[in-house]
Amino acid sequence: MELQYILKAIDAAFLAGEQIRRVYDDPDADFQVERKADNSPLTIADKRAHAVIADVLSATPFPVLSEEGKHISYAERASWKELWVVDPLDGTKEFIKRNGEFTVNIAWICQGVPVVGVIYVPVKKELYLGIEKFGAFKLSDVIRREFSSLEELAEQAVRLPLSEKRDSWVVVASRSHSTPETEAFIERLRQRHSKVELLSSGSSLKICLVAEGKADVYPRFAPTMEWDTAAGHAIVRAAGGEIWQTDLKRPLYYNKEDLLNPWFIVLPKDSPELMVSNND
Repeated sequence: MELQYILKAIDAAFLAGEQIRRVYDDPDADFQVERKADNSPLTIADKRAHAVIADVLSATPFPVLSEEGKHISYAERASWKELWVVDPLDGTKEFIKRNGEFTVNIAWICQGVPVVGVIYVPVKKELYLGIEKFGAFKLSDVIRREFSSLEELAEQAVRLPLSEKRDSWVVVASRSHSTPETEAFIERLRQRHSKVELLSSGSSLKICLVAEGKADVYPRFAPTMEWDTAAGHAIVRAAGGEIWQTDLKRPLYYNKEDLLNPWFIVLPKDSPELMVSNND
């Protein structure tokens, strides 16, 4: 993997974050909320973030598949061996609610596998980064890139996962997408673990909580698209974990004909849940 392309993705995330903050921090800003065909919201911040990311990544040799970009047929995408999968503003509903739990997601996909992931949290000014065979990292209080090599990055950042000691089994739950299947999954966990704690969060931050080691599992039995998970998937993979389809045997993969993800479960490395599944 070319370092220059990784740095481009990081720069794009910071610049998109700046555009989002300009709208978010302006008390008189009109978010210009529109409704897309699936009734999901779209704001001026989504559009501005998409524009700056597309511009920066145009300097790389890889095409961009973005939630806010033009529709690209599978006939064209099928030949793409490497590409960027982008969500310029993941968590638009959280953005509109002004709760800060939204992110910029950029992933480098190679042969269907997420090999680099960048997630930037504009309000908290936190950067999550995952690079295959190098590791996963978190930088705090950052608004621009201040490193020019991976070695400098590693010196400035905290390596993930963190060593978290706790007496409960932590499950990440979506703020707005609870389902009967999710409730049933959590109930099964309660039967296996003496104390189960639920942790809610918005956008791709749910995946980051598992990558950080702050959560033990994130079950998602509700619809998501490839751009919702690709960057987080790369980060959790770089931290030793995985995003599994619900059979816990096959990971999610990308640039499919249908960009809708199957249901999935995010688990850290050596999770006991994998042992349970393999023994079933």
